[in-house]
Amino acid sequence: MVYRIYVEKKPQFAVDGGAVLADLNVALGITSVENVRIINRYDCEKLPEENFKAAIPTVFSEPPVDEVFYDLPETAADERMFAVEFLPGQFDQRADSAAQCIQMLCPGERPVVKYAKIYVLRGKITDDEFARIKHYLINAVESRECGFDKYDTLEVKYTIPTTVETLTGFISKTDAELADFVVKYGLAMDNDDIKFCQEYFKSEHRDPTITEIRMIDTYWSDHCRHTTFGTIIDNADIKPSYIADTYAEYKADRHELGRDNKPLCLMDIATLAAKKLKKDGILKDLDESEEINACSVRIKVDVDGRDEDWLLMFKNETHNHPTEIEPFGGAATCLGGAIRDPLSGRSYVYQAMRVTGASDPLLPVEKTIKGKLPPRKITTTAAAGYSSYGNQIGLATGHVAEIYHPGYMAKRMEIGAVIGAAPAENVRRERPAPGDIIILLGGRTGRDGCGGATGSSKAHSVQSLDTCGAEVQKGNAPEERKLQRLFRNPEATRLIKRCNDFGAGGVSVAIGELADGLEIDLNAVPKKYDGLDGTELAISESQERMAVVVDDGDVEAFLRLAESENIRAVKIASVTDDERLTMTFRGKKIVDLSRKFIDSNGAPKKTCVKVKKAELFAPVIPESFKDGMKKIADSLNTCSKRGLSECFDSTIGAGTVLMPYGGKYQKTPVQAMVQKISTELKETDDCSFMAFGFNPFVSEKSPYHGAYLAVIESVSKLIASGADFNDVYLTFQEYFPRPGSDPEKWGLPAAAMLGALSAQTDLGIASIGGKDSMSGTYEDISVPPTLVSFAVTTGKTGDAVSPEFKRPGNKIAFLRPEYKNGLPEKESFLSLIKKVTGLLKSGKAVSCYTPGMGGAAEAVMKMCMGNDFGARLYNVTAAELFSLSYGSFILEGEGLTENVIGEVTDDGTVSLGGESVLISELTDISEAKLESIFPANSKSIEIEQENLPEFSAKPFSCSIKTARPKVLIPVFPGTNCEYESKRAAIQAGADAEIFIVRNLTGEMVNRSTEEFSKKVTESQMIFIPGGFSGGDEPEGSGKFITAFFRNGNVKEAVTAMLDEREGLMCGICNGFQALIKLGLVPYGRITETDEGSPTLTYNLIGRHRSKIVRTKIVSNKSPWLSMTAPGEIYSVPVSHGEGRFLADEALIKKLSENGQIATQYVDLSGNATGDIAFNPNGSVLAVEGITSPDGRVFGKMGHSERIGKGLYKNVPGEYNINMFRAAVRYFK
Repeated sequence: MVYRIYVEKKPQFAVDGGAVLADLNVALGITSVENVRIINRYDCEKLPEENFKAAIPTVFSEPPVDEVFYDLPETAADERMFAVEFLPGQFDQRADSAAQCIQMLCPGERPVVKYAKIYVLRGKITDDEFARIKHYLINAVESRECGFDKYDTLEVKYTIPTTVETLTGFISKTDAELADFVVKYGLAMDNDDIKFCQEYFKSEHRDPTITEIRMIDTYWSDHCRHTTFGTIIDNADIKPSYIADTYAEYKADRHELGRDNKPLCLMDIATLAAKKLKKDGILKDLDESEEINACSVRIKVDVDGRDEDWLLMFKNETHNHPTEIEPFGGAATCLGGAIRDPLSGRSYVYQAMRVTGASDPLLPVEKTIKGKLPPRKITTTAAAGYSSYGNQIGLATGHVAEIYHPGYMAKRMEIGAVIGAAPAENVRRERPAPGDIIILLGGRTGRDGCGGATGSSKAHSVQSLDTCGAEVQKGNAPEERKLQRLFRNPEATRLIKRCNDFGAGGVSVAIGELADGLEIDLNAVPKKYDGLDGTELAISESQERMAVVVDDGDVEAFLRLAESENIRAVKIASVTDDERLTMTFRGKKIVDLSRKFIDSNGAPKKTCVKVKKAELFAPVIPESFKDGMKKIADSLNTCSKRGLSECFDSTIGAGTVLMPYGGKYQKTPVQAMVQKISTELKETDDCSFMAFGFNPFVSEKSPYHGAYLAVIESVSKLIASGADFNDVYLTFQEYFPRPGSDPEKWGLPAAAMLGALSAQTDLGIASIGGKDSMSGTYEDISVPPTLVSFAVTTGKTGDAVSPEFKRPGNKIAFLRPEYKNGLPEKESFLSLIKKVTGLLKSGKAVSCYTPGMGGAAEAVMKMCMGNDFGARLYNVTAAELFSLSYGSFILEGEGLTENVIGEVTDDGTVSLGGESVLISELTDISEAKLESIFPANSKSIEIEQENLPEFSAKPFSCSIKTARPKVLIPVFPGTNCEYESKRAAIQAGADAEIFIVRNLTGEMVNRSTEEFSKKVTESQMIFIPGGFSGGDEPEGSGKFITAFFRNGNVKEAVTAMLDEREGLMCGICNGFQALIKLGLVPYGRITETDEGSPTLTYNLIGRHRSKIVRTKIVSNKSPWLSMTAPGEIYSVPVSHGEGRFLADEALIKKLSENGQIATQYVDLSGNATGDIAFNPNGSVLAVEGITSPDGRVFGKMGHSERIGKGLYKNVPGEYNINMFRAAVRYFK
């Protein structure tokens, strides 16, 4: 039987509906819509009715904030509604999480859940407006409109395929017929490639299967094999003499390296600097192997005072095409794919950067190009997708930048760049041998992502976008988090000979690249649903999968380790001594190809290159200093992106050295992300730096200058952030219009690669990796020639310097290199960065900023914002301030004497000559620009400035003493704060154990509850860490955790620990959300919730917020807070989307009187506030944390476990409340 339920937020909590209403009013300009209601519909099957009823108030809804209906409410006369569901085969995280939660709540077979979203619109809406609204809200690539009828069954009847098509007659087709064949099957390969295929199959004396053609098309795609970059350059016509000189130098170096017989191509230009510098003995620490996962270098890491050999890995990835057509899934899997590359190298990825290119998101929807999604929708939904994935998997995103240029209307640019590291001894690399076994582990396979590699390799048109929905991959971050945990276990990684992640091409590429000879059994591939044929199983790009090669004798051990981490793992292939790749489906061999043919990459390609005369981009110099500063503040590319940046968790992992925005007001953006190298439970002061460089307006005039200056900018940002110019490495992201056969279009990437080569040669550093995307064309428009440079190095936390002005009275200096042909002169620049480094390390300079798109004017403005200081400028002209000055530096310091152009003031005014402007005015202009897209300041609440009475408690002591109490830390699918939680507990003197809750099967759920209950009896404390349990679905946080703790055995064990053994319990963020929904706070016991229960719900601003806030201790009536005193103020990182504490007045009064309100959000004056700058979620009475009546259960939103030396250097404050030390002392 199918059970149905409707759930709707009560009007006062309907944040989502309000956001949609604002979007329709502003983006579509449809003001006739007066209200939007959103109703969530759930259909469930394959579960007893009592289980369904039990799930209604615990899984599908939250009584304090939701209304529940068994029948769809009738619409009023002025209301219209429609329902939306995911397309068949698309991953629905909400439905999946609901099914998992129900199975956890009521152990047994996992039920089937289907979800739909119903929009109810009120107002005098015309038919045309209604159609426009549906078109805007339904992305046909992933979803569709559905009906309202009830289902007889949710079971889908699939036709089970038994074979795949053999393309009879293929080897006898004429050239014209082959050309038609390419069009008919939508292949990415060209006519030469298909002819090359035909010749191969003629030599095999047979026709191919459709699987073989699809696989070859994937293997040879530009995405997988970089065929454009590998195209041979027959002739180069280069007009500018200095670019021709670079080309001549390239050819000379190529000759010196003995590469005259190698293809002269873009790839050769891109990689030559690294080869040359390696030959010259400069790249001594480059880590090279046959296994190419990511850029990898050898480093030394000080771990607990001892130097260890580690590998630092970094990678940049793009998902331009997928994000363009399905922004959420495309951006999410961009990050997922970027993570998996270094992860497959067995490193733990701990740091991420997001750089994107977009057209103007403020453009009216009616100006959207036919066949495209509106820029606003792409921009906002892509940010939601990337941040959702990163926030769920637990990856600190230290820098977020979006670059705006009209050319990105052709196709969006979506880049994720990540850094990971691992002890070198944990990484084993061996060539697979015959008899070795390949294990597939991670997610199941579906139709999502079929053809993704080839789709991203094509130019697109209105027609092609209608047929590419299946090409978009769907992300499942909690599944990838499990892989991260497994690959952090040296017992597992030392069994792995070689590894490859599942990205472009799926099984055919991920497994196909592991060894020359392979036998793959497609029937062994775990499926999301039945009905997949052999071709789909071979090329599906379903995410969160890895393929590992292990010795036959290690298979069972590896499978056991995977199961211990709640990961599905199966044997799928074996290595053979025959250099052929074969795939079997339902007992039939459907792929049988020689390795030599596969690796040929298709028919050889040749082209000619023509580089036109270069133009130099120069911004317009304003006549008025004041007007110029306002224009900088109001420009899309130089305005504040704080509202965007705060969507991304920047402090997860407790390793963030510099917050994305610094100063006491957190409004000065950093230019590089700096993160401690993640050493799990140990301490280090070693950190990694990453910065990017790129200006599309320079590049569209001269790709050569754009690329050269991208390198200069990325390196300069490292220097400005305190890094040394030692062991700096680069990785590039290339993104260009589809060149076709036009020599001038080929000249764009050629010029850029030569510019980048020149920069590398001049600076003596190399790009050791990169990613190219050569399909930036839609109809007759193209992306600007794009080469983004990422610069990476390592250093100490003490080296890191933030750019906000530190002290009034300090001098401001403007240090510039000499320029030639619009570029910094080599020796001058190298001398300058050495000087800047010396000034920073000596303390003569205390802040630094390297000018970007807005020149020195932008630098001064942003340096002022963080602490609301001013700057009195002199000895500098407007032309010098507003011109581009890449490779120069603005410094602040007491002892600066050279090129001083002003001083820092405390009057909040920036002045030059007789003109001045308030920094507060510039800040308001800067933050208002994108407020309608990424809100940063709206939704403050007016609350009475009530500082609750302080409550001071007597010291706490447990009657059952324990020398070293044990903390039990449960980890659920989606938990991501377990490592820093365990580290904090151990450093405080406790024993700590992480417990993985396993739920792949009903039996595993039962075993998990039994084992956890037993471990509770052996523990003194339970700590529930933060994360996104079950992806914070369905529609609400912490439900997966609450379902687990409501299990009878678990509930009994927890109750006994608290009531009989005087134990302690704490939950932070997601853990706090679980505690409050269980009733453990404020009631001290697991109870049923009702409409009057307190809760934590969606932030008023309607999005995730990550920043530093200030909290005041109101009551220390808890063993967890016994080392604090009422009135003390602590800074703490927050990162959540659902942290708004709500309770009725009577309960709040009772909690306050009993000393159960532990902490409040406060402003810079120490007063409780509803100002969104300080109260990040809109909590009533600014409540941040509460306790049980006896104080032994404590919940709070702020991440007090994210502590350590050298963190958050640009946001001053006291961070350590010593909660774990206090808890340990309680048991002594």
